Amino acid sequence: MNDARTIRRRLLATLRCIAFSALLPGTGTGAGSGQLYAQAAPAPPAAIAKTPASPWEQAIQEFEAADRLHPPPRDGVLFVGSSSIRMWKLAESFPGLPVIPRGFGGSRIADSTEFAARIVLPAKPRVVILYAGDNDVAGGRTAAGVLEDFKAFVAAVHAGLPEARIVFISIKPSPARWALWPEMQKANALVRAHAEGLSFLRFLDVTALMLGADGQPRPELYVEDRLHMSPAGYRVWVDLVKLAVPELSRGGSAPR
Repeated sequence: MNDARTIRRRLLATLRCIAFSALLPGTGTGAGSGQLYAQAAPAPPAAIAKTPASPWEQAIQEFEAADRLHPPPRDGVLFVGSSSIRMWKLAESFPGLPVIPRGFGGSRIADSTEFAARIVLPAKPRVVILYAGDNDVAGGRTAAGVLEDFKAFVAAVHAGLPEARIVFISIKPSPARWALWPEMQKANALVRAHAEGLSFLRFLDVTALMLGADGQPRPELYVEDRLHMSPAGYRVWVDLVKLAVPELSRGGSAPR
């Protein structure tokens, strides 16, 4: 009987030693011990999500770098918006006049709003001319959405440049996007109605001169892609812009 108790005590002591050794680092055998510490170790920190860079950031930085080298003219006329502005040879269209190009192709109204504090307001222009909305509707934006985006642009510019006039060149009718023209017309109508209520806004409608007698876009006003304008198309715009902005006509008032 004493022998049985002795055996039991030894067995219990052995089991306690095994259990205790399993809790010590570097002891124990097999995968069990390693798994215990792997589970207890803190998880590695999650990767910090980075906000994707804007596709226009490089273009915006180029504008900023150019302004540092050659500051824009005082009380100039700033053109901002999508590829129709970027591809416009403004210096040739308005020779000797204080034009400031700020077009970045493929952009939408919201993009001009996003970067207004960097490429519009610092130049302190007397007039801001915007062409955008074309890509917006092509990307699925409704006419009502275009109006809301335009209001946001106006609010951003007017807050920083309360004396500046803002001109919106109407969305053009192009052969490549003719199927979208009904929605574009609605957007133009909404922007026109909004502009009529504010003295510092001007809606410049290019539609009538860009459509032929058949009511279709005049093909000679467009390049091969049937979306972007030819020199003839820009001549139409130049004449209309000069009427809307006397500063861009040699017969108009000189900049301050």
